[in-house]
Amino acid sequence: MARPEARLAENVAGEFYVDQTCIDCATCRVVAPEVFARSQGQLSYVHRQPQDGAQARRALMALVACPTASIGTVSRRPAHAGVDAFPEKLADGVYYCGFAAEASFGASSYLVVRPEGNVLVDSPRAADPLLRRVTGLGGVRQMFLTHRDDVADHARWHARFGCERVLHAGDVTAATRGVERTLTGGEPVRLADDLLAIPTPGHTMGSACLLYRDTFLFTGDHLMASEDGTRLHASRAVCWYSWPEQMRSLERLLDYRFEWVLPGHDGRYRAPSAAAARAELERLLARLRR
Repeated sequence: MARPEARLAENVAGEFYVDQTCIDCATCRVVAPEVFARSQGQLSYVHRQPQDGAQARRALMALVACPTASIGTVSRRPAHAGVDAFPEKLADGVYYCGFAAEASFGASSYLVVRPEGNVLVDSPRAADPLLRRVTGLGGVRQMFLTHRDDVADHARWHARFGCERVLHAGDVTAATRGVERTLTGGEPVRLADDLLAIPTPGHTMGSACLLYRDTFLFTGDHLMASEDGTRLHASRAVCWYSWPEQMRSLERLLDYRFEWVLPGHDGRYRAPSAAAARAELERLLARLRR
């Protein structure tokens, strides 16, 4: 739990605070930007206390989602409203799981609810309230792991639901050698009529994206969005395998149609059309080439 005696000096006075255990994963800033911001010391802090019930609920969602339990309330307010908000519906059939895991540095994970069987993209914490809610939504048939960094509690999710775990062979480690399905090579793999796995090496050797219904692109750490969701970006500073490969993988995404980019870190991007999303990706590539 967050400790009042360790609260960051940047926090404004009031009920909510962030303490010194923050790892700057940006989860709280994406979930509740009205309340949380990034300090000059590159940690999250409370820049404004909630002004109404809706903002208080978002702040409690951030408290629950925080992977390091770095957010607290002076009165030790019950967090039921934040717990009950997850998974959070983003669009028809697509949910943000919250309950980020420290092992994945606070990466976002998503649940795709579909008649053919639900898909969990990357691993949230296997917290009992989330497990129960996902059970109520139909469980998990398949778990798509975008890369080696965001696997977190994958084994516990598999033990609970018996889901098939999918990961590119280039990113299989000792922690994931038990996955049921490994992708190989650089060609896209059709997992179902509405699901396409797209190898995108660069951030890691085995990074891969998942395209759902030619609308939602789950990108792990390969392609990200600004915290406010207005721009796409990719970072050479956190490229662990090959930046030239990552650039080529980004260029290959121009071959696909999508409107949403749902990354593991930072914000979520939604374009008004597939053409607008393509134009934003082209602008990103132009910036990176410069």
